[in-house]
Amino acid sequence: METHIRIVGFISVLLAVIHIFFPSYFQWKKNLARWRLIDRQIMLVHTFFIALIIFLTGVLSISAANALHTTALGHQINLGLGIFWLLRLYFQLFVYSSTLWRGKRWETSIHLVFLLLWSYMSSVYLISACMGYCMGYCITT
Repeated sequence: METHIRIVGFISVLLAVIHIFFPSYFQWKKNLARWRLIDRQIMLVHTFFIALIIFLTGVLSISAANALHTTALGHQINLGLGIFWLLRLYFQLFVYSSTLWRGKRWETSIHLVFLLLWSYMSSVYLISACMGYCMGYCITT
């Protein structure tokens, strides 16, 4: 399980780095120009902090996989991260409009890749948390 936690950590770091390219790929300079200044700044600041927290949880998963899998605090962190990525999976399935990807080969491929990523990431953290809670329960009884 620790190997999977590290893999998810590397994926998280990669996802965070990809955020660097969002403004140019999504043409934010042109597309956000019509927005109010506060809305543009909220979008940019929130994107930065989302990328930062994804990066930091990735680094944590890479550097402390053993602790995440074997300690009570690690189980709680894994539970939180598992819920985070499970909610991200939910949003991928039910919040983003299918008109964004349906009938478009590239966009459909990316949609499917993210479905797999969010499923894997949420599963790794949730399974590790559940294993930890079960083992903790079994050891104390």
